[in-house]
Amino acid sequence: MAVVEALRLPLSEDLSGFVALLRRLQVPCRVSEEAGEQVLRVPAETAEQVRELYQRFPNGDGTVVAEQPVRRGGGFVASLRRSPLTAAVLLLTLIAAAITMLGDNFETIRWFSFSDFRVDGEYAYFATLEQTLAAGEWWRLITPIFVHFGFLHLAMNSMWYWELGRRIEYRQGALMLLGLTLVFGVVSNVAQYTYGGPGIFGGLSGVLYGLLGHCWLFQKLSPDEAYRLPSGVVVLMLIWLVICLTGVIEMVSFGALAIANAAHVGGLVVGCLTGIIGGLLSRHRASA
Repeated sequence: MAVVEALRLPLSEDLSGFVALLRRLQVPCRVSEEAGEQVLRVPAETAEQVRELYQRFPNGDGTVVAEQPVRRGGGFVASLRRSPLTAAVLLLTLIAAAITMLGDNFETIRWFSFSDFRVDGEYAYFATLEQTLAAGEWWRLITPIFVHFGFLHLAMNSMWYWELGRRIEYRQGALMLLGLTLVFGVVSNVAQYTYGGPGIFGGLSGVLYGLLGHCWLFQKLSPDEAYRLPSGVVVLMLIWLVICLTGVIEMVSFGALAIANAAHVGGLVVGCLTGIIGGLLSRHRASA
C-alpha cells in the first residue's frame, strides 16, 4: 500500500484531534517531524480526501462518522459490525418475511398483525384495539413493521432502512435508533389503524418516513455529515408520498396495491418532531 504525504504543517499546529478523527474513521495515518515541520502521511488513495477533510475539521470532530468523504474500509461485513442494531432489525424483517411467506401465509401473519383475526370463508373478522390491549397483546403495536407483502416491498424497505438506520446508529447510537424505530413503528401503526380501521397492513415504510424526517430536520438545524442525504432524496420521497395520497397507485393497480398512507404521514410527522428536538439540542450543546 503506497503511503504519501497528505499534509505538511508547522509544529505549532495541534494535529491530535484530527489524527483521532482519522483513526475513528479507520484511516491509517502517521505523523512525523521533518525539517522543523510535522508531516501527515496516509495511503495514496485517501490523500486528497484527507486534505478536504482537514479543511473542514482541522481540530477533529466527535460527530463525524462513516458518511464522510473518507470511507471506512472493510466492505459490507465491516459495515454490519459497525451497525449491529440496523442489521438486527433487518434480520428480524427477513425472518418475518420467511415465516409469513411474504404475506401469503395468513396463519402466521396473525402473529404479527395489529389486530388478531380469523378468516371464515370470504370474510375476515378482526379484534378491536381495545380487545387486543385487554388481552395483553401489546407486541402487536409494533410487529406489523416486520410484515411485508412481496419481494419488491421487502427489498425497497430493507434498502432504505439500511441507508437511514445506520446513519442514526453511527451518529446517535444504537439505543437512539432502537427508540426511534419503536416510536415511529407504534405511531405509524396506530395512525393506520385509526384512519383505515381494522385490517391487514404492514411494512417498515412508516418507520422509514420517520427516519427520513428525523435526519432531514436534524441536518437543517445542526448540520452533520452523517445526516447529509443524497441530493433529491427528500424531494423524491415527499413526491412519492403525495402521489400515494392521491390514490393513483390503487387506481392504476386496480386495488392490488394498497398503500398505508396514514402510516407514512404519521411516521413523517413524528420524525420531523424528533429531528427538530434532536437538532436543537445538538446545536445547543455545540454552542455551550
